[in-house]
Amino acid sequence: MRQRDLDSLGALFLIPLLVGCAASHPAAPSPMPAQLRAAPPQVLALELRATGVQVYECRPSQGDPARFDWLLKAPEAELSDHAGKPVGRHFAGPTWEATDGSKVVGEVVARDSGPDPAAIPWLLLRATTASGSGVFAQTQSIQRLHTVGGKAPAEGCSQSQNGTQLRVPYSADYLFYR
Repeated sequence: MRQRDLDSLGALFLIPLLVGCAASHPAAPSPMPAQLRAAPPQVLALELRATGVQVYECRPSQGDPARFDWLLKAPEAELSDHAGKPVGRHFAGPTWEATDGSKVVGEVVARDSGPDPAAIPWLLLRATTASGSGVFAQTQSIQRLHTVGGKAPAEGCSQSQNGTQLRVPYSADYLFYR
């Protein structure tokens, strides 16, 4: 075989490999909706991944007591850093508590449906209290982004399910600003 033939043959194998590599990279994250941006001069202090469940409870609808809906009771999730090291937990309040004992409680100030209609919304929360001297001590704002899953069933529930709990798996990125 001539060198030119070998070069052409090599290119035939290289092109699909390069195309495959380019296709295997994850898509860029969706842009940040303006209403979810932390207020200046706050700066990003910590980014954690939450993996757990959103706990819903079947209750009478507030608008129509004859109808029943799945209402959010609380999140239950483990928090980890980018390396997968456990950092704390996320639970009712909404509250984030680190293994160092620091804690922050927030309240929703803005929401965006996010790019995935099957996932819980993206949020901006304002810290109402922050305690301890660890990673959450100076937190002023929290963003919930890149959500996967966590939504209650759209069809609701029935009176026979009143008080029943449903645990829906979810994951999200939480960004903490000081």
